[in-house]
Amino acid sequence: MEDTAKAGTLVEVEVQDRIGYLTLNRPERRNALSYALVSQLKQALTAWQTAPEVRVVVLRAKGPVFCSGADIEYLQKLQDYTFQENLTDSLHLMELYQLMYRYPKPLIAQVEGPALAGGAGLVTVCDIVVATPTAVIGYPEARIGFLPAMVTYFLLRRVGEGWARQLLITAEPFSAEQAQAIGLFNYIVAAEHIAGFVSELAQKLARQNSPTSLEFIRKLIADVQDMPLQMGLEFAAKMNAHARATEDFRRGIAAFLRKEKIEW
Repeated sequence: MEDTAKAGTLVEVEVQDRIGYLTLNRPERRNALSYALVSQLKQALTAWQTAPEVRVVVLRAKGPVFCSGADIEYLQKLQDYTFQENLTDSLHLMELYQLMYRYPKPLIAQVEGPALAGGAGLVTVCDIVVATPTAVIGYPEARIGFLPAMVTYFLLRRVGEGWARQLLITAEPFSAEQAQAIGLFNYIVAAEHIAGFVSELAQKLARQNSPTSLEFIRKLIADVQDMPLQMGLEFAAKMNAHARATEDFRRGIAAFLRKEKIEW
């Protein structure tokens, strides 16, 4: 497997005004995923999980392509792996998707250009997706005899079975307008304005919404869908009770009763 110590800075990390920016920094390879790049994303996200200076995370990329999926040389190497080696490698990417999906803080994807295969997976697990009009998203794995395995779980949750079947079976990319129509993209913003739009959106989330509430909401969304009705409602009631015991709840209610605007 790729030596992460020799890989260089494949993901640029920056914190500004309580927003953590993760920038894919492999434009010469279309920001293709590699073992090292996935490792660096995991490391940065893990470091920010409990960091109070980071309230919202933005995932973006350098160059004209957001992320083209797995690196070609990387895919060639996989052909010679044993089943156990391929499983270990697959679990590595799975851990990144799972970390992002269950992350305690909001994740915004800033998509400028194509997001394909594993790159589409990164977008799919984010909470909010802001894209340029020329952005496209696609899951073309079937065209090369591969399988969009792990992302299928998250795609089904995001757009439902019907659209997931079309995207995965046809392997055809969707335009920005098509992706927005089915809920894969949330906003379409001109390229010259997208950075400012994303920054303002992230700042709004950090200022206006309780970080504890956002963490609880993400947990509810991730967990409650797999539960039977009664279990899900009981789980939600317990989460509600836990939320009422938090300092954020006390601050928020006090400000509401005094008719004061609260800044989180």
